[in-house]
This record gives sequence, structure tokens and C-alpha cells, in this order.
Amino acid sequence: MSTALHIGFIPLIDAAALLVAVDKGFTKTEGLDVTLAPEVSWSNVRDKLNIGHFDAAHLMAPIAIASSLGSGHVKVPVVASFNLGLNGNAITVSPALHAAILHEAEGDPFDPMVTALALARVVASRRRSGAAPLTFGMTFPFSTHNYQLRFWMAAAGVDPEEDVRLVVLPPPYMVDSLANGQVDAFCVGDPWNSVAVDLGVGHILNFVSDILPRAVEKVLAVRQSWAERNPQVLAALVRAAVHAADFIEQPENRAEVADILAHPQRMGVPADVIQRALAGRLKIAPDGTMHEDKNYLLVGRDGAARPDPAQAAWLYAQMVRWGQTSFSPAALEAAMAVFRPGLYDAALGRRPGGTGLAASGLADNALADSALADNALGELGPVDAFAGPRFDPRDLQGYLTSLAIPPRQHA
Repeated sequence: MSTALHIGFIPLIDAAALLVAVDKGFTKTEGLDVTLAPEVSWSNVRDKLNIGHFDAAHLMAPIAIASSLGSGHVKVPVVASFNLGLNGNAITVSPALHAAILHEAEGDPFDPMVTALALARVVASRRRSGAAPLTFGMTFPFSTHNYQLRFWMAAAGVDPEEDVRLVVLPPPYMVDSLANGQVDAFCVGDPWNSVAVDLGVGHILNFVSDILPRAVEKVLAVRQSWAERNPQVLAALVRAAVHAADFIEQPENRAEVADILAHPQRMGVPADVIQRALAGRLKIAPDGTMHEDKNYLLVGRDGAARPDPAQAAWLYAQMVRWGQTSFSPAALEAAMAVFRPGLYDAALGRRPGGTGLAASGLADNALADSALADNALGELGPVDAFAGPRFDPRDLQGYLTSLAIPPRQHA
């Protein structure tokens, strides 16, 4: 007898492992009967997961952390035992802003420091002339897009709180907002960057993989209480997602994957747009200019699917930096404990003691598998960036105080 699950997602390419797991039958093989529910906004996904309308969800990694900490909303501890994707975002700008940035750029226009410094000069020029601040769209206050935009700007001295406006827009509304002049730029995942380019209303300025080579993006999230009650079901869901990620990462399967994702009930965009993102070779300008990065979107290869608590620590650091929460060692530990590599390993039979949550410590203590434990520090992966001080989760306060734009005071 199969187990029925209701899972929410946003129509983005980094939901691919979840969508393919269902549509190719990997979930059915694991004894799961999954109903996928498309949503427009991340707040909808978060709220429906939190109150139990969804058993699991395609969720932005920072939302899982914020929910677990009770930052910006009610506190509902969330577990992430599978990364749906690393990277996959881009910064897209209007033709007018693109021309202004290129006019000010001194060096390689694909270098994020070159574009950030050019943006700083554009911002200064607009201030002198009395023009309104530039408006950048991002998907949610607790989002990778918000933090990646801020990190990029701040590296060149642009203060995202003072020098520009950041506004929240659901991903499917980004392109229309750019076309209508309501925003000058946005940061979002594909297919929406590519759609803007194909419509002639935007230029992709930078891939986020050029800013942060390995940036966790979306996770397969479940409530901690649900995970404790359903360890075998969670393990089965992880296994199905792993099989799907392996399928997606095979180049010979890209056309089939793109057709699956292009379906009107999934993303409803042309399959060739999806294939570009999967291959990491995107059209970045309406004139057909292409830019390629093999790490543009990592779905499963190179260890991308296994949660890394260091990535959670970096996201928590951004929350502290921009005044969304205050720093405490306990909160850092709780943030890192959202990402559960032990559950991922257990689901695949890589840890002794079975596939249940007790094998990874979650059933006994939500923080027992914390990556802050001395024996786990060596497992943390690097969180590199194109600029700024070296990030070390063991010295988060040192990292924050060494940033050019210091942390904001949490209200």
C-alpha cells in the first residue's frame, strides 16, 4: 500500500528533482503516491508546510532556517535532508541599466566585482543628478536572492539599505515587473531570467555561480515533527529525489527532463529555455550573446544533493548581517542543524544503524547531529565567494566584524 503525500513547489527549474521524481515514477517505486501542488509565492509554500497542508515542500533554504528560528514568522522547526539545487540564480537588469553599467565597467563584464563597482558608479551618478534610487526585485526577505544581491552590491560599497530599493516579487511576476518598468533589475532562478532575455526586456548581468561558486538554493523541506513521526517515509522520499537527480544530471536525458518541466502543470515555458539552464549555457542578451558556466546549476553532481551545515551557517550570517536576527551561538547551532546530512546518508544506507531518524540523532535530540560538534567540523564544505573575508562558521563573529559594510542592528 502506498503512502499519500502532498508536496508544494514553485515553478522553477531547481524543483526539477522533485518533479522528475514524481513524473518518472521514482516516488511510486519507493511506495509513495505524491500529489504536487504549484504555488505562486514562497509565503504560501512556507505557510502551507508549517500548518500541515503540505507534507513536504520545495523551499528556499533561508526560509527553512528562518522558520526553525522563528525569525519573521511563527517558529516551526524544519528539517532539510536533501538539497534540490545549488546555484541556479542570476541577476538580470533592464536594457537601460545594462547600458549604464557597461558604460561604467572597467574590465571583464562577466566579473562580478567589475559589475558591482560599475553599479556603484551608476548609483553615485544618479544620486548627484537627483534621480530616484534603482529598484531591485527579489523573491522574499529570507531568500538567497536577497542575500546574493546584497552581498554583490556591498562588495563594491553599495549599501542595499541606503543606496537602492529592494522589493519582494513572486518569481513568475519578475519578468512583467521588469518589462513594465516597475523594477530596474531582479535576482531570481530560471526559467525567469531566460524568459526576460527571450522577450527582449532584460540582460543577464551575472550568474550567481560567479559570485558564490557553491551556494545552496532550494531544499526538500519537511516539518521536524513530521520527520520524527515518518522516518521511513522521509527516507523513501530522499531516495526518490536522489534517483531523479542522477537521471537529470545525465546529458542524454536533458531533452526528456526539459519536456517534463515544460508541461503547463509544471512550468509552462518552452523546453529549449529549460535545456539551456540545465546545460549551464544561457543566452544573456536579446542579440543572442551566450555565456556558459558548467556550475550554473548543480542538481545532484559533485555532492550537491547532500546538505552541508556550513551553507546554513553562511545563510544565518547574512540574516545577522542585515538585521533580520541577532547573533547567538545557540541560534547558529539551530540554524546549522536544519541541514541534516545524517538523514541523507541514512536514507541511502551510508550510516550504520538503519534508515530511521534515530540513526542520525534527530529522534532523540534535534541538535544531536549538529555540525558544531567537534567530530563534525572536518566535514564542513567551503563557502567561497568572489570577494570579502574568508567564511568560517567556527568564527562567525570574526567574519561579520571584518565585512566592509558591518552588520545591522537587529530591531
